[in-house]
Amino acid sequence: MKAPRCEAVKVPRRRLDGVLLLDKPLGVSSNHALQSARRLYRAEKAGHTGTLDPLATGLLPLCFGEATKFSGELLNADKRYVATVQLGVTTVTADAEGAELERRPVSVSRAEVAAALAAFVGVIDQVPPMYSALKRDGKPLYEYARAGIEVERTARRVTIHELFLLGGDSGLADDRFVFEVHCSKGTYVRTLAADIGERLGCGAHLAALRRTGIGALDVAHAYSPEALEALTAEARDGVLLSPDSLLAGLADVRLDLAEAARLRHGQAVRWSAEEGKRLRVYDQESRFIGVCRQAADGWLQPLRLVAGG
Repeated sequence: MKAPRCEAVKVPRRRLDGVLLLDKPLGVSSNHALQSARRLYRAEKAGHTGTLDPLATGLLPLCFGEATKFSGELLNADKRYVATVQLGVTTVTADAEGAELERRPVSVSRAEVAAALAAFVGVIDQVPPMYSALKRDGKPLYEYARAGIEVERTARRVTIHELFLLGGDSGLADDRFVFEVHCSKGTYVRTLAADIGERLGCGAHLAALRRTGIGALDVAHAYSPEALEALTAEARDGVLLSPDSLLAGLADVRLDLAEAARLRHGQAVRWSAEEGKRLRVYDQESRFIGVCRQAADGWLQPLRLVAGG
């Protein structure tokens, strides 16, 4: 007699709107972290705000439900990182995951490292690494790199707002140093590490990376997967931020009852602001409605609205 067939019980998903600040652990891909959090919350809809390499740890904002409509907002935001650089060794990927290319002797002081860092502050041009997801003729650069093909890349202009050396005034431990950087979107920190190594004359690669901030969001308010699992379901829901937490960089607008009702139906409302400016919009009771753009003709045009906002 055959044993009865056991079918997997499908866990019901639920409508959930909000932003989770996750402290991503080492060795986990952004997508794996997202799917794990989605299962934990049983969320119907989830997405992230830009990937963080498995090698990197730190802040990874995850969006549920209506917050996914605004997940792209952080792609253009400034980022903050703490990076560990290994001097004297270059790799094919400019980080610790790649095969070693070359070893060179290291004979630099902390003062020389600090001076080298200072030279990269401001607007700089970076050549994107071959091991990156940037596309050439529809194919990611890393596919060319894995095939042993190097293609010409155009330098991209990025801004390094702050870059400074961390740690005490003693020498470099094991030819390593740690820096903190506040940079614009599109900055490759591993390229920055490699370029600093070349400026010092000994070469370098990125040994470790931790993202500490994106826009107004800070890793100090993020939760590790273990910390989330230790919470009760109610407390876990309580750590979610509202969808408009992704929009802190936009000025806000308050509408009256009639204006809010009109906007919720996808209709423009009369408003006066700088032409082309994007604004986060609320009703008179401070309920978030969505994002609008100021048109030249004096109308506030809806771009993305939350359901039931």
